[in-house]
Amino acid sequence: MTDPRAPERIVRRFARASNLMLAGRPFGVRGADASGLHDLLVRLGGIPSPEPTPGRVEFDLDADTVHLDGAPLPERGDAAGRISFARAHMPVSAAMAERLDLTRLRVGVAMVLEPKTAVLSLLLRERGAEVSVYAHPDETDPAVADALRAQGFAVTADPAPSGAEELAAARAFLRAGLDVLLDDGAHLIRLAHDDDPSLVADWIGACEETTSGLTPLRRMRDAGILRTAVMAVNDARTKTMFDNRYGTGQSCVFAIADLLEERGIALTDQPALVLGYGPVGRGVAAHLRALSVEVRVAETDPVRALEARHDGFPTGPAHELATGALVVSATGVPGTVTADLSAVARVVAVAGGVPGEVAADGVDAGAEVLGGGGAVNITAAEGNPIEIMDLSFAVQLAALDDLLRRRPAPGVHALGPEVDDLVAREALRARGAEIDPPRPVDFEGLDDWRSPRYAGGGR
Repeated sequence: MTDPRAPERIVRRFARASNLMLAGRPFGVRGADASGLHDLLVRLGGIPSPEPTPGRVEFDLDADTVHLDGAPLPERGDAAGRISFARAHMPVSAAMAERLDLTRLRVGVAMVLEPKTAVLSLLLRERGAEVSVYAHPDETDPAVADALRAQGFAVTADPAPSGAEELAAARAFLRAGLDVLLDDGAHLIRLAHDDDPSLVADWIGACEETTSGLTPLRRMRDAGILRTAVMAVNDARTKTMFDNRYGTGQSCVFAIADLLEERGIALTDQPALVLGYGPVGRGVAAHLRALSVEVRVAETDPVRALEARHDGFPTGPAHELATGALVVSATGVPGTVTADLSAVARVVAVAGGVPGEVAADGVDAGAEVLGGGGAVNITAAEGNPIEIMDLSFAVQLAALDDLLRRRPAPGVHALGPEVDDLVAREALRARGAEIDPPRPVDFEGLDDWRSPRYAGGGR
């Protein structure tokens, strides 16, 4: 008898073994229930491709094998091997780095430390920068940290410290001196302002990766206390539209499915409630639905709630929809999962997120909390897929280039639309995709009420 979950399992195995993306990837399928696997991959955004094409993955359900570009899926091996594999699948970041001259520039990288971040650090150093790396203890892959140290990087990243020791390490990283900081969550930008504003006065500026980081920085700007220029990397379309929706959606949902399976629970054993319908919530809901989960959405923003309904998801108060459900918080707001909510849920997980998204009294309130209440794709997996972080880090590099060229005043600064155009065209080129060139449009007469468009009434 065919295992009805075989298609889901082999797809998750591919993602877990490779940390590669499924959306936008050409694929082929063979074996029993090939049609079921085909349909699943299409729902996940895969592109059917009967002929070999760059990046194509082929699944054989009968042989239980996966091939990438015509060869067995490679073993990535140790940290050095995982970094090398990631680099081979990050051509857009490599192309953006080639545009930079960072000679003697002191660049701090304060992000989740895993293979893709290591590639970003290597690219910066190869363009002449003096690169130092920081990661929060909960966001550190120790083997990757050691691999960077072995290559001569100054790395402040250890999963052991907490409390005062952790804070002292972050302060020491900042006091070593920086010209530019690439931050994730604005944790170190804010610490530098609170701890010693004179440190910030010496910066050319910073680049911020996330929504949860830009929100407090904009409050600081409005209060007149932001002392450095910050490039709003997160707001670029080639970051948010892909990283938050496709990357976090796939990596979090697959990590949740893997953790549940370890506990003998199928993802479809219970309905799912997604809290928040921003870019992350949309991605999580879409990936859950692709895996045949019954999905509901709770959203406090009426426009987003209406959008969720138009996307086909039942909406309502969180407490009413959470009973017996897998609850996935995608708000980026502390205290989202309350004790009352956790008490009626079956399982709780956080997608993306900020510290404390599961309230302290919610952790022990009844539901099993996956990944300790941290971002489940980081605590239980390798973070977002490689090609997605290739886009995000390409935007980081383009933002750094813009910062160095413009030297803007303190504040939060948007990237120009040319950045998205440049990154997207490079990504399409890397994927072997072509598009039509822009064409001129004649708007003459469209604002004339006598135009034939407006003649004869009608709608």
